Amino acid sequence: MNDVALLIGGTSTAAKDGGHFDRIDPVKGFPASKAAAARSADVNAAVEAASKAFPGWAATGPGQRRDLLLRSAEALLSHQQDFINSMIAETGATAAWAGFNVAFAAGILKEAASMTSQITGEVIPTEVPDNLAMAVRQPIGVCVGIAPWNAPVILGVRAVAMPLACGNTVVFKASEACPAVHRLIGTALTEAGIPAGVLNVITNAPENAAEVVAALIDHPAVRHVNFTGSTRVGRIVAERAAHHLKPVLLELGGKAPLIVLDDADIDEAVNAAAFGAFMNQGQICMSTDRIVVDDSIADEFVKKLSAKASTLSLRDPSLGPAVLGSIVDERSAARVADLIADASEKGATVTAGGERNGTLMPATVVDRVTPSMRIYAEESFGPVVSIVRVKGDSEALRVANDTDYGLSAAVFSRNVARAWSVARQIESGICHINGPTVHDEPQMPFGGVKASGYGRFGGKAAIDQFTTLRWITIQTGERHYPF
Repeated sequence: MNDVALLIGGTSTAAKDGGHFDRIDPVKGFPASKAAAARSADVNAAVEAASKAFPGWAATGPGQRRDLLLRSAEALLSHQQDFINSMIAETGATAAWAGFNVAFAAGILKEAASMTSQITGEVIPTEVPDNLAMAVRQPIGVCVGIAPWNAPVILGVRAVAMPLACGNTVVFKASEACPAVHRLIGTALTEAGIPAGVLNVITNAPENAAEVVAALIDHPAVRHVNFTGSTRVGRIVAERAAHHLKPVLLELGGKAPLIVLDDADIDEAVNAAAFGAFMNQGQICMSTDRIVVDDSIADEFVKKLSAKASTLSLRDPSLGPAVLGSIVDERSAARVADLIADASEKGATVTAGGERNGTLMPATVVDRVTPSMRIYAEESFGPVVSIVRVKGDSEALRVANDTDYGLSAAVFSRNVARAWSVARQIESGICHINGPTVHDEPQMPFGGVKASGYGRFGGKAAIDQFTTLRWITIQTGERHYPF
């Protein structure tokens, strides 16, 4: 079992009141890790450490920050097996998904390193004689990063990498579902030489989450918050931050549609749908939750997708390789099962999967889903995908946009111009033509619209999020005044 300490001011420490909590292995049912349970006093200590470290880190040159972030990427990779073991134990992830997380997260650090010299301003023409006017980007200050458990290394590193690259210091709040995984990020970056206090990591018990998040947002030294997680909690974070007029970057839930037009390459669409729906047991914000397929090809598509889903292996990930591992906990697995049962009771047909064994659930396809069913509107966040049959492009667009969410989407058609026309009308921050809804790269502007949040992670887009733009002038000659 992992013992997980807080990282505050470069030092591993217990919670001030000695509190701790256990994270339970979702498959085996026994503790996977024992973590320090931070409270408000620990939050204050972490923020104060970050505030103290900020002036020095902000003054660090781009080359030095770049070198430290590149070393951080290598340090992260050196802990790959530790990350894999902890992800399997804490979240039920497969070893393949965990290994991919580490490799992708290392890429995020490398991309952030490349951005340290891209934080540029501009000289702006002014009407004032002998005046130099500039737009200058500067670090914000202490940033809070909050990341979830489902892609914990990717999303944990994403929460801290660009803030650090831009010269900010960070307090990173780990997920209650993977404290050991998220604390390992702090270990790797500390080993790489990130100075004390520049990155702080706190873990908390689930029952203290509201207190800890409130203390982080409320602290006067905190200037920015980025949050990845559910829309429900995202609203709470945004409302609290708004009270203090603090900017927030939110990447929230999704209900990604994959539209299959009547001229689509069905085999390609099936492969993309299976990957997008069942990778990491469908527990990805971009997961293909709804397949909107033209009725003229729906029978063939459903038959092929159901056949493919039935071949996807499922097992306890600690026992060896499989395509699907565990859902994160019993409560989530029960909720997914309830969505399937509700759809079945209201006339939908389960054409593959459907029966779970604890937190292990096979790849499940539910055909003939209608708006009366919960699964039509609710984010499933499990290994189940809905089929909604439509007639023509206009109805496909209407159904695709009939959701509160707007993160990722996809369109399949052999006619790229037709697909482009459809893609432009989908209400989402991301859309892929003839590709899966699950697609991310560190340099891409990643984020959603509607209830999927606002702001963008990734590459140059993230510079706007994690710097403040100042107008600075220099009067180089005598200035005329009216009195």
